[in-house]
Amino acid sequence: MPSRLDGPVKATGRAKYGVDHNFPDMAYGYLVLSTIAHGEIASMDLSAVRAAPGVLGVYSPFDPLELATPTLPAFGDTWVPLQDKEVAYYGQPIGFVVAETFEQARDAAMLVEVTYHERAALTSLEEGLATAEDAPASDHGGGPSLDILADGVESIEDALAASPVVVAETYSTSPQNHAPMEPHSAVARWGSGGLTIHSGSQGSDMQAAELSMALRLDPSQVHAVNPFVGGAFGGKGRTSAPAFLAAAAAKELGRPVKASLTREQVFTATAGRAATVQEVSLGAEPDGTLTAVRHDSWCSTGADRSFVEPTSHGTSREWYATPNLSLRQKMVPLNLPPTTFMRAPGEAPGSFALESAIDELAVKLGMDPIELRLRNNSVAPPGKDLQWSSKYLDDCFRIGAQRFGWDQRTPTGRTDGDWLVGVGTATAMFPALRFPASVRVTLGADGRAEVATSGADPGTGLLTVLSLVGAETLDIAPEQVTPRLGDSSLPPGGMSGGSTATASAGSAVMVAASAVLDSLLELAAEPGAPFEGAEVTYADGQLFADGRSMPFDELLRAVGRDSLSATGSSAPGEELTKHSFSSFGAQFCEVRVHRWTREARVSRLLGVFDAGRIINEKAARSQLSGGMIWGVSAALHEGMEVEPNGRIANGDFAGYLLPVHADIPDVDVHFVEHPDTLHNPVGARGVGEIGAVGMAAAVANAIHNATGIRVRHIPITIEDLLGD
Repeated sequence: MPSRLDGPVKATGRAKYGVDHNFPDMAYGYLVLSTIAHGEIASMDLSAVRAAPGVLGVYSPFDPLELATPTLPAFGDTWVPLQDKEVAYYGQPIGFVVAETFEQARDAAMLVEVTYHERAALTSLEEGLATAEDAPASDHGGGPSLDILADGVESIEDALAASPVVVAETYSTSPQNHAPMEPHSAVARWGSGGLTIHSGSQGSDMQAAELSMALRLDPSQVHAVNPFVGGAFGGKGRTSAPAFLAAAAAKELGRPVKASLTREQVFTATAGRAATVQEVSLGAEPDGTLTAVRHDSWCSTGADRSFVEPTSHGTSREWYATPNLSLRQKMVPLNLPPTTFMRAPGEAPGSFALESAIDELAVKLGMDPIELRLRNNSVAPPGKDLQWSSKYLDDCFRIGAQRFGWDQRTPTGRTDGDWLVGVGTATAMFPALRFPASVRVTLGADGRAEVATSGADPGTGLLTVLSLVGAETLDIAPEQVTPRLGDSSLPPGGMSGGSTATASAGSAVMVAASAVLDSLLELAAEPGAPFEGAEVTYADGQLFADGRSMPFDELLRAVGRDSLSATGSSAPGEELTKHSFSSFGAQFCEVRVHRWTREARVSRLLGVFDAGRIINEKAARSQLSGGMIWGVSAALHEGMEVEPNGRIANGDFAGYLLPVHADIPDVDVHFVEHPDTLHNPVGARGVGEIGAVGMAAAVANAIHNATGIRVRHIPITIEDLLGD
């Protein structure tokens, strides 16, 4: 089982992340953040800052760095700091101080005196529900509203009223921060060719594109380098404030500039996951057949309305077969840090509501929760003719139930001394997507092959996948392949996000490898070549013709070539008009709740997943178990707490709870492996995000099984379980 190629350098500290780069004459930048949630900056007294030791430059909306707003077709505008005096949230970047040392920049930044024209701020999702706005069109299924009704049914209300059994409840989820190990940072350096930026990003070519637009440069003048990214989860999909500011300041000062957010600043000067409120109504026949599903959802969003958490459209739109379906997605603009993609955006919080409601329906029907889910298994998203390309969710539940010992479950849990023990389950689904990607494959006269793309590996294992897929397609050993990524000068690999990287880059690797082998065969048969005029074949890294064989590197040397390259590109195509695509999974959880203290402890976790072909089982297992741990964290630990003035009360790792080793038992992951070549030629679907889907609901369902207490919000606390 192959190990990660980047494991040794990361484990030994030899991997250089963005902020690890140092250059002669380097200066240091420190961000200044707002201390109100809404208003306008009236003035900034910077006299003491400019007089502070070591200060080289001070920038503010009154003396801004020259930057424009970049726009990418699929993502819209990216916010650039210091371009106006408006304050939309507490902790917004409003200033930048550059000094000879980090300590001097930090200390000088503390001397900034800001006067505001403060305005009323809305910082509570619950208080803003009455003024909610329709969300914009969703990638998951069109506009903010969707109604699919059976013939003769006039409304979803009529369908629910006609249903013999109905569950209708409200669920809520807390806002979260990505909390990457590597804070957002950048080291910017200018030279004769333009800007070189070292900054953790989920797509170096996209970061280079945004910076070239912001700095009004030709794209060829920006070189983004980020071979190592210390965690991203969606939070490094756009260019960060430190990168914009360091790049512009380095140009103005004529020397390299390093800027990094502090851990506390990461909680506000970036974007996070939205808070949600969701109303789910399920109508069913006595045998559990769903007759109606209504899922109305509200999510917080920043004042710029730049992102919507598609909870209803990301789950109820596709998960279960039903003749009547109604979805409503609304957003509530708040004076809080903006929201953005975060591991399983939409599906993670949406599944908590939907899968909790399904469990409540199972209890009301007196039916096994797995049986209820399988009875309503969809062959296609409701209202669509495009069936799933491949779906083995029933096998996931069947195998999972056997491995987990589900047949020992009782409707009211069991006791073990002073512990109340319960089990829960939930469905997991995440769309199988792929983005356009290009990869260059090079055969070298040294007997090695290089597989290169600009895409990023923010811990997902893409570097190793490039090696494995490249080796397989070139029919050589993985040890002969050198993968490269995280460099905008390489062919554009797009963003590593949406669980797309393996399918996207892997498909492009296959195209490029086939092209370079075709060129190799032509080269071998050219006049003067070792196989001149012969019909040449290739296998196992060697060329064959006329009873002779020759390794590809020997051939290249024989014709005087150091290397031979080809670039291949791949993008979604006509398959999108023929099938629906998703990865599937069944989540299982055992929870122990102490009878007297009401402490909840997760004691067993199992996830069984159908994600097509698994390229690297070790890495896939790690990705899925990490997602499952994230789900436990959402259920029992994680949530930003906002004070009325908009300040994040727990914006650090002391107050923002994350699980540690003692909170998580051994995590069991099992694959139901059926390659899905209808989706892409590699046959693989994404695993990076689906592990986080459904797990929070499985935990909450297990707690209900153990205690009889139904908690409809996360995170679940001891106070929620005190009962009577």
